[in-house]
Amino acid sequence: MNAALVAVVVACSVAAVALAGVRWLRVAQREHYLAGRVSRIAVLWLSRSRLDLLLAVVAGLLAGAACVRSLAILAVPAAVLVVVLPRGLGVRGSTSALGWTARLRRLVAVWAVLELGIGTLLVWLLGPGALALLAVATPVTLDAALALMEIVERRLSAPFVAQAQRRLARVRPQVVAVTGSYGKTSTKGYIAHLLSASTAVVASPASFNNRLGLSRAVNDGLVDGTEVFVAEMGTYGPGEIRELCRLFPPDIAVITTIGEAHLERMRTTATVLAAKSEITERAGTVVLPVDAPELAALAERCRAAGKRVVTCTVAGVLADVSVDLAGGLVTLVAPDGTTTTHPVGAGVAHAVNLAVALGVVLAVGADRGSLTSRLRSLPRAAHRAELQDTGTGLLVIDDTYNANPIGARAALAEAGALAKDRDGTLVVVTPGIVELGPVQAERNAEFARAAAQAGAHLVVVGRTNRAALVAGAQQGDGTFDVVDQRAQAVPLATAKAGPAGVILYENDLPDHYP
Repeated sequence: MNAALVAVVVACSVAAVALAGVRWLRVAQREHYLAGRVSRIAVLWLSRSRLDLLLAVVAGLLAGAACVRSLAILAVPAAVLVVVLPRGLGVRGSTSALGWTARLRRLVAVWAVLELGIGTLLVWLLGPGALALLAVATPVTLDAALALMEIVERRLSAPFVAQAQRRLARVRPQVVAVTGSYGKTSTKGYIAHLLSASTAVVASPASFNNRLGLSRAVNDGLVDGTEVFVAEMGTYGPGEIRELCRLFPPDIAVITTIGEAHLERMRTTATVLAAKSEITERAGTVVLPVDAPELAALAERCRAAGKRVVTCTVAGVLADVSVDLAGGLVTLVAPDGTTTTHPVGAGVAHAVNLAVALGVVLAVGADRGSLTSRLRSLPRAAHRAELQDTGTGLLVIDDTYNANPIGARAALAEAGALAKDRDGTLVVVTPGIVELGPVQAERNAEFARAAAQAGAHLVVVGRTNRAALVAGAQQGDGTFDVVDQRAQAVPLATAKAGPAGVILYENDLPDHYP
């Protein structure tokens, strides 16, 4: 093989690794640097386009053939395909550009060393054409670097976490830990709102619900005199909440719901329940909605372990807290048996979130004198069934931060009722719900079918759940359009709804999804 050909092959392969690397580094950053997620997203893109999948197979075959020294030139077209694929996943991104943070720079350095080592070995064993294999495998090698960096980043962040632990120990607030398959952020907002009239309360901001997020919430937000710290705790698998509770031990543990939101990573609801139940292990008081049999059973186990259990219901079973949205009333039974009833204002999207928040009021022992006034002005989390008046007559329900089927159905029911009251057209814009594992296609089809049966025109955004959503709309004899990006959906939905219509924007996937 002459030197010029070697130079071309090496240059093209290295360029492909660099260009593809920038694209997949952005995905890694958007996926919170979780090892394995880059490859998962790569597979998702290829599975949603037959042409992309075919071209990816061709790229792999060309890269494999280029390992034969006489066919090394085939590394060039393989490199070109690596740069092009998957079509639609931009290097820059349309909503979130790659941020060159210190953490990203550390990842790039480790990944570059890994690429250099593997590349050198491949060239030595198979010749320069084998570098095309390295380009094709960019998502895999990046995931390997992410796995290595997880250990490094944990060590680097240890002093920051320790600082948060010291601050928490010095201020000594009651720690209310909140988890659940969904409803965590809304519940956290309700708790802070209900307690703030009589208690100095700090809640972790946004979705700062992991080890570093909670450490930042404590270091930046916890001040002397704070009486209650409300900590949202999320998880991607067993053991993570247990670690969070070790770092930030809760006095009061809250579970909102157990559902399907984590099935992609945890596969079964039994695993989800076990992972979420870790939040109760260190807490002396547990607040649980007992309408679900699995949480009622957990309540009994906690009681048997000597914990105080505050039970909540939205279905009228015997409990310490009862929320009846249809009747507009909430009922609380204090430990001394005193019962109080309070009216609740309209606009509560999910009764169970309010029920467990009121359970925390009982658990903390807060003054209930201001509850009636606080219940009249409950906050609604931004982008969660948030009603917006456009000023043109058209109403918009922004539910773009919702990512669970039950919340989606509730928002659809609210939007349908509004459209019926106004005698207007209902339009639903959605890319569907993700991370539902084995039930994802089924749940998206069910939602589209329900939208069609409610008389909605469906606008399907992107390719991630397109097949399931279109199938559901067809099953419900509904009308639909498909677009590649939300920017294309907005004018289409606005024109379809008209000035008297209602548009529901249900979920909004980040732009690294197909």
